[in-house]
Order: sequence, then structure tokens, then C-alpha cells
Amino acid sequence: MLSIASDRLMDTSSFIPARILATGEAGRWAHLSSLKRRPRRLRLNPALRRMVRETTLAPDDFIYPLFVTHGQHIQNEIGSMPGVYQWSIDRLAQEAESIAKLAVPAVILFGLPAQKDPIGLENFAADGIVQQAIRAIKHAVPELIVITDVCLCEYTDHGHCGILNAPLPLSTTGEGAGEWGQHPHLPEGYVLNDETLDVLAKVALSHAEAGADIVAPSGMIDGMVAAIRSGLDENGFDHIPIMSYSTKYASGFYGPFREAAQGAPQFGDRQTHQMDPANAREALREAELDVAEGADFLMVKPALSYLDIIRQTREQYPQMPLAAYNVSGEYAMVKAAARNGWIDEERVTLEVLTSIKRAGADLIITYHAKDAAQWIK
Repeated sequence: MLSIASDRLMDTSSFIPARILATGEAGRWAHLSSLKRRPRRLRLNPALRRMVRETTLAPDDFIYPLFVTHGQHIQNEIGSMPGVYQWSIDRLAQEAESIAKLAVPAVILFGLPAQKDPIGLENFAADGIVQQAIRAIKHAVPELIVITDVCLCEYTDHGHCGILNAPLPLSTTGEGAGEWGQHPHLPEGYVLNDETLDVLAKVALSHAEAGADIVAPSGMIDGMVAAIRSGLDENGFDHIPIMSYSTKYASGFYGPFREAAQGAPQFGDRQTHQMDPANAREALREAELDVAEGADFLMVKPALSYLDIIRQTREQYPQMPLAAYNVSGEYAMVKAAARNGWIDEERVTLEVLTSIKRAGADLIITYHAKDAAQWIK
């Protein structure tokens, strides 16, 4: 930085030190006399910076995930996700009230069933854990928007997102269980597409009947939006929006969530239905299909490593509300680094969330929602 001492003579027309003018070195300073554009003028103080800020965060931008489980007096902190808990229904109302007081407008529910089976029968049972949670939250805080995750992985004993290509045991019964056969031309253990659609439609309908405001299919099963839209419309729930996980990658960032929801696959992986992280054009094709099938929201998951996909989706579908899921692994990394004193948690968290919104997301599903809402206030 050039300091201007009192013993320096100044050329007042150019503010170039006379000493430099005398030595003939003024050429490299001459550009200063015509430097009319100075972006730093708008960074001078906090008030100016706020006035010209292009992207702002508000509690209205956030959706907070909740994990619900059977039992009583349960508030189990998830080891890999500090500050995030599994809740029993009797403690859920108080948590919902605390979320609403922070002006966070919505939650998304993930359920841990009492028993798992090849189909995930509790997923669409009237007294299933998510159905109970919906009713409890809507009774306690009617204005809080309740979104439900519609998938099979947490409810099936195999941990996959759909019905597998395998013979079902004779003991698998229950109202609405349906009939699913084995496909001889597909590998054993392959997630069957159309058979899974039947179950997803039943799940979404049961959530709507329990009082859900929005249903969110997350399995990346072809035709899931159309199947759910048809099932809802035919039963008088044509007013219920669908928030589609339209672009969900087969990501390594989901590890902590699988602990939280107890939904890790028991074998193999989910690469036959979730997207290859290397692909971008495919994401736009997926979004196009979901829009055509009647999706009311689009979503990109994960968020932080896929900011380019959020941007491309926003540009391709400017008219569609767009959500992004700031997933468990992204949350856990920030928490771990903060606990080790390597980063400023508040500053980094708000920077991460701002980047997601700046990329084009209207809504952010994030485990940081409660903390971020408090910091913003």
C-alpha cells in the first residue's frame, strides 16, 4: 500500500507523487488518473454492502428435516449429525413449535418403522409412523407446512428404494400389499420400476389422507410423479403438490443420513436408479419428464457439489419452484470442522447456504435451518 507522507509533494491533478514524476516513472501510475470505476466504493461499510447485496437468506428459504420413530420420550442425537435427532411422537409437537417460532415455514418427514419387510407395509399404513407424525404436527402447529418423503428405503428389510426382483415370501400380506411377480429377464435384486410405482402411489395417498401438505417422491423411479399424481387426483387430492426429487445423484454424501434413517442398503448400491455424478445433461432430461408428469416443484440433491446443476435447472425451468437438498454429509463436514476449531461455523454455514441460493434454488432443505434462522435474525 502506498503511504502519503506529509513531506511528499503531490501533483493534485493526478495524485501521483511529484518525486515519481521527477524520475520519469509516472507511466505506470498514469492509469490512476482515469480510474473512474472503483467497485470497492460499494464495500466501504456494512450498510453499503447490505444495500447492494444480490442474494439474501431468510428463514422462509429453509425446510427442516425431521426423523420420527416409535416409542416414547425419545430424543436420540444422531452421532454423525450433531444437533439432529430422532424424535418420538410425544416430543414432536414441541420441536415443531420451536421450528415455527424461528419462522422456518416447512419440515420434511422421514420415518423409522417398527418393523421392516420386503415391501415396506408400514409406509402406507394408516397408523404408520409418518402418518402419526403428520397428524401430531398439524394438530400442534397447523400453519407449519408438512412435506413427506415418499420412498421405500427406510421401510424395506433390504434397504432399497423399491420392490426387488425376487420372490416375495408368502408371509408378506396386508391390505394393499398387491401382487408382484419375478421378472426372469432382470437380475435378481434389481429394483423393479412399475411394481414400485404402485407402492409409491399408495404411500403418497396415505400421507395426503393423514394431512400432509406436500408429498416428495425421492427414489428416482421412472414415472413416479405421474403415478403419484394419478393416485392423488383419483382420490380427491388434486390440490396436493408434488415436490419431486427430480435430480438425485448416487452420491457419497448420504452416509450420515443412512445412520439417521436406518435405511442403508443391505447389499449393492442405488446406481441403477439414482444418477451418475458425472452427468449434467441427464439431469435436465429427468427434470423435463417430471415437469411433463405434473411436478409442482423440482429438486436437486445433493446441493453443494452440484451447484452447476442447480444453475442449469434454474435456467432451463425459470417458471418452476426449485429446491436443493443440502444433505447430511455436507452438514456433517461443516460440523466436524467447526468442532475441531478449523472454521467459523456460522460464517461457513451461511456462506454455503448463500451459494446454494445464489446458484438458483428457491428453497433449501437443510439440517442447518434452525441455526441459520437464528443467525439471520
